[in-house]
Amino acid sequence: MNKAIQEILKLSVSERILLVEEIWNSIASEDISPELSEETKKLLDERLLEHNENRGSGSSWDDVKARIREEF
Repeated sequence: MNKAIQEILKLSVSERILLVEEIWNSIASEDISPELSEETKKLLDERLLEHNENRGSGSSWDDVKARIREEF
């Protein structure tokens, strides 16, 4: 295991959470978007088109959450 990771794992849970927040904030501040493959772009375009053509289909977020909670 990497020495830096070993040192991180010695931190308390709250210290590790703060570290993760700092790492996340540094990533978010760089304003870099991940590159999408052509296949992913095509899939997203298809799903957006389907959504725009069938706005009444699908489930509300509340319904989705309720189904998930029923499973667990």
